[in-house]
Amino acid sequence: MATEEIKKPRAPRKKAAATAEVQRLRIKVRAYEHKVLDASVKQIIETALRYDAKVAGPIPLPTEIKKYTVNRSTFVYKDAREQFEMRIHKRIIDILDPSAKVIEALTNLSLPSGVTIDVKMA
Repeated sequence: MATEEIKKPRAPRKKAAATAEVQRLRIKVRAYEHKVLDASVKQIIETALRYDAKVAGPIPLPTEIKKYTVNRSTFVYKDAREQFEMRIHKRIIDILDPSAKVIEALTNLSLPSGVTIDVKMA
């Protein structure tokens, strides 16, 4: 008789964890006018590239449209209505491995009014 080797079930191998996780600065920029938005995004990217940071983006997100319906007159002419809408344009920029100089330069950046910026570290 040939001796057969009994195989024991193995535990699944764990993948090697990335020891140096890449830090990134995620900047979400919002504005009502797309030209002002694109100009401010360009300014942010130029500032980041000036300090040799890796930049991913700008990534355009779907435009958020808010619609409002209002009566044109009161009481009798209820069927006469007007519709208004606000379009909010959005972009995302990722800055990979930002240095202290890049973060300081971005905080001192003056952008036009009407542009909203959300910054998160991930």
